[in-house]
Amino acid sequence: MLSYAFARRIAVTLCLVTLFAPAARAGDVTFEIRNSHPNAMRVELYTQDRDYVWPGNNQDYYLNDGETKSIPLSCDDGESICYGAWVDGDEGTYWGVGPGNTEKCDDCCYTCSGGEIEEIDLVP
Repeated sequence: MLSYAFARRIAVTLCLVTLFAPAARAGDVTFEIRNSHPNAMRVELYTQDRDYVWPGNNQDYYLNDGETKSIPLSCDDGESICYGAWVDGDEGTYWGVGPGNTEKCDDCCYTCSGGEIEEIDLVP
């Protein structure tokens, strides 16, 4: 039989694990990004609600001219995600929030929600 003290330690441990476990990602969204610019482009996706960027690890998504890339994301349901895109080798020519999420934009942010597909066409 378990002692009362041992059972109590197990209960406390389980409570702490539950308390400090990361919140589950309840949402997802897919970005369909088309590069209609005559040059290759780089793209990153930035959440506006926490410190996170896709794809992360100092990498970005690369799109050749005319290429369409499907980018599925697991994200927190309801969080705002903005795209930043720029011409490869020319960070001064950008779309959305630009490289590094440093610019303001109109209509470049989307809400993570229930498997939505967001289509973005990067045109010159």
